[in-house]
Amino acid sequence: MAKPRSELKSTGYEIFVGALSVLSIVNLVLMYALVDDAALDTVLAVMNAVFSAVFLVDFAYRLATAPQRGAYFFRHFGWADLLASLPFAQLKVLRLFRIIRVIRLFRELGARTIWRTLVRDRAGSALYALLLMGVLVLQFGSLTMLYLEQDAPGANITTASDALWYTVVTISTVGYGDEYPVTNAGRFAGALMIVVGVGIFGTFTGYLANLFLAPRRAERDGAGAEEPPAA
Repeated sequence: MAKPRSELKSTGYEIFVGALSVLSIVNLVLMYALVDDAALDTVLAVMNAVFSAVFLVDFAYRLATAPQRGAYFFRHFGWADLLASLPFAQLKVLRLFRIIRVIRLFRELGARTIWRTLVRDRAGSALYALLLMGVLVLQFGSLTMLYLEQDAPGANITTASDALWYTVVTISTVGYGDEYPVTNAGRFAGALMIVVGVGIFGTFTGYLANLFLAPRRAERDGAGAEEPPAA
């Protein structure tokens, strides 16, 4: 019998979405705190636009897989998920409902059960952890490089676009070299991003290889087990 679908997804996925919700609310506070710095504010605005797109996809996914769409939309805060996905600062506070969903999951299952679930699904948990780490490095790496470099003599990372581009190129280990830090603190931050980027993309590549090769290995092992023993 097929497993009934639900708007409450896997533990790793719920924690991932909840962490993004917390980060988006923190960004909302930072945007008011950094109102005097247009470049830093632009980085936060770009990240919030990315979060809005992710949350809109999350809402569509939950609605499409909910056993009762009306119940999800009206009784399980689906309307809050939809409104919080819109790119309006006044509605971002509704992302608290996603955090409430994660808290409810912790209360229902317990920390020990959640930990066992994450360990059992190591591949999926690692994927969500990598995605979250990538988002954190992209945002705070860009903010850090812009803060350290934009006022330095001879700097070429002076705008939000420069900082975001440099961070993406660095963590992806491409390294075009068109943007680079000129201060010692900026170079140190860039070196950290390189190390983290190698870990992120190396692990992600291993995950994809395991994802595509594991079924073939299972089929090959199964076919070998079905062969009659040699005389």
